[in-house]
Amino acid sequence: MSAAGHQRGSFSSNWGFLLAAIGSAIGLGNIWRFSYMTYTNGGGAFLIPYVVALFSAGIPLLILEYGLGHREQASAPLAFAKVNRRTEWLGWWMPLFVMFGIMFYYQVVIGWCANFLIFSFNLAWGPDTQDFFLNTFLGVTKSPAELGGIRPAILIATGLMWLITWFITYQEVHRGIERACRIFMPVLVVTTLILVGWGLTLPGAGDGLSYYLKPEWGKLLDPKVWIAAYGQIFFTLSISFGIMIAYASYLPRKTDLVRNAWITSLTNCIYSFLAGFAVFAVVGYLAGVKGVPVDQVIKSGPTLAFVVFPEAISRLPFLREVFGIFFFSALVIAGLTSGVSIVEALTCSAIDKFRWPRKWVVTGLCVLGFMGSIIFTTGGGLYWLDIVDHFLNQYGLVMAGLLECLFVGYILKAGVLRKHINESTQRKMNQGWDFMIKYLTPSILLIMLVRSVTTELAKGYGGYSTASLLSVGGSWLLATLAAAVILSLYPWEPSRLRSDHVPGSDELFR
Repeated sequence: MSAAGHQRGSFSSNWGFLLAAIGSAIGLGNIWRFSYMTYTNGGGAFLIPYVVALFSAGIPLLILEYGLGHREQASAPLAFAKVNRRTEWLGWWMPLFVMFGIMFYYQVVIGWCANFLIFSFNLAWGPDTQDFFLNTFLGVTKSPAELGGIRPAILIATGLMWLITWFITYQEVHRGIERACRIFMPVLVVTTLILVGWGLTLPGAGDGLSYYLKPEWGKLLDPKVWIAAYGQIFFTLSISFGIMIAYASYLPRKTDLVRNAWITSLTNCIYSFLAGFAVFAVVGYLAGVKGVPVDQVIKSGPTLAFVVFPEAISRLPFLREVFGIFFFSALVIAGLTSGVSIVEALTCSAIDKFRWPRKWVVTGLCVLGFMGSIIFTTGGGLYWLDIVDHFLNQYGLVMAGLLECLFVGYILKAGVLRKHINESTQRKMNQGWDFMIKYLTPSILLIMLVRSVTTELAKGYGGYSTASLLSVGGSWLLATLAAAVILSLYPWEPSRLRSDHVPGSDELFR
């Protein structure tokens, strides 16, 4: 299709865009990952580096991604190609390693949630929830090298999640993602509020909340706590995923990007904090019932959702099944709103460059995605999930964010992008944002990266062998990087690389 005949989709309103962006940001990580990070990193003290990370990296980078996608009216590959043809590969690498890495196992975890939603109707996990989750349900093997068989219930649920994702992203953005988020997000908020209100009525909830909010100030001296906070901000705001660049490209010229970035960021973080009340109220209740301290209840992030919560639900004094249905419904909805945004980021990229029909691209990606997810549905899938998640989040997202800052800050020039953003922003940004993008944020990310590498070399990760880590996690990053470079070598239509940054006649979304 010619450039002249190609029409980009768009959101029907700024409200629709915000719901989609917030839906992408709010996912499984807001409910169990944030709570577990807080639990293991000093309770209320963790909120200090978390807020610092939000303002020093999260919001500045989100503004960058909104501004870049909006300025170029393009997905990540085309946006970076317009900055400089030699930087296009970064625009491909971000959605590639997210789609063909994070999304592979993310859909499987949503499938776990869907299974546990069904289990909630009769509390099928029984009295020993840990044995049920690890052995009966996952069938965990002894090592990553031993895959074991495919778990049929997990495979079927994963296929269903891919089918729902396909159905939503198959349609144009305003009919698919926007409509889905207009339904899902209010339901998610109401469900979460019910869980919080219900949790606060439980005996022992106060002990859990005290642990949640009481700071361990000594933890602030531990660099690992700060690295965890920055990693959580990147993961939870979908930064360096390529998603927010694609979403912003669907906005009209006159849009207050800074206000949208603040609304998205603060809403996401407030939701995480709110969901923590539901989680820790239940953890406090379970600690009281078992007669153990709160800090001995949770062993890991996955066990929080699939071992600790099922056990707590089984011990509730009344309406146990209903509480389980609400909790796992919230997880499924949160997962789906993030999942569709990941598929959309790469869909938008492929359409921009190759002009393939959306329906072909979405169908192809979802079929490949389902096939890639299969390995995570095996008995060894939990090991693979742990390793791939560690590498892609610890290295992939941080490296991509660092390169984004450098490419925009020094090649496009931060001041050029700031000028574009300020054209339709009520509260203008000053050169402080330029300083953050060019110096502060990349310096923080570089320190994080160096610290992670040195720790990895000294201690390894999770007890895995170096061979397992490099063959599974490292090769995943290198394979997607190679694919990104290859895709960037394919030529664009010359007309696609020309930009017109003069604001059009679209009305400013109010």
